[in-house]
Amino acid sequence: MSEPYTLAEDRAPRTRGEAVAFVREVGVRPDYFGTGFRKRDPFASDPGEWAVLGGNCLWRREALPGTVLASLTRAFELPGKGGKGPVYVSLTVTVHQDAVAARRDMAGSLESALRCPEHRLNATERVRGPYSRVDAYGDARSAIAEDDLTESGEWVVDGESKGRPFDWFKFRVGPVTVAGTARHGAGRSKEEDSAITSDMAKGVSFAAADIHRRGKAGDAGADDGPAGTNTPSGTNTPSGTNAPSGTNGPARTKGAEQ
Repeated sequence: MSEPYTLAEDRAPRTRGEAVAFVREVGVRPDYFGTGFRKRDPFASDPGEWAVLGGNCLWRREALPGTVLASLTRAFELPGKGGKGPVYVSLTVTVHQDAVAARRDMAGSLESALRCPEHRLNATERVRGPYSRVDAYGDARSAIAEDDLTESGEWVVDGESKGRPFDWFKFRVGPVTVAGTARHGAGRSKEEDSAITSDMAKGVSFAAADIHRRGKAGDAGADDGPAGTNTPSGTNTPSGTNAPSGTNGPARTKGAEQ
């Protein structure tokens, strides 16, 4: 892939109404994340809210700030089976006022792991030991979008002795950010956890590719997106994401953006 996924600001939504329609139209299917996934109930969040990590390191949903036009999270799950716990996945598309606001949001997401060594997702779930990294397109790591963020940690449910892997991927496509999280169920091997992480990254990249295609629509001679729309080869996942062994948590934050 020679160019990153992007969306020119003059092709992006300019009003809240346009942005709400945009986030609802971005294609997201259960099979983006692997075989056997299905929609969760509730499936979609209120596009007039988004997830905020408070000063007490608790994720909560709040009304959108003036720099955000719309944010929609969809929730999916891979049901538990054969002694393996369910996998919970969420994907959030957020339209920012402009690319500067989107870049600031990416920076804030990176900072959250430094500020809060443990994130409380809700009353009974938390992520501990989060490790985040951001790569801009053109850096040593081959990024998919203009800015890529990856985070890994350990998802812990109160009352359970073992934690499980948690993944968070977030891409910036012009003034739009696409974020996905995965909370891994118990009873899986390292190889299975690694596959969940890889498929999560692919699912986020599929949504980013759809946004890129929307921006290209109507261009003379435009193609369907950068080579590798079915996830560019070399898609990078955070090293160690199948690590801690024993993710909107509301899976819809990171919790909800997540």
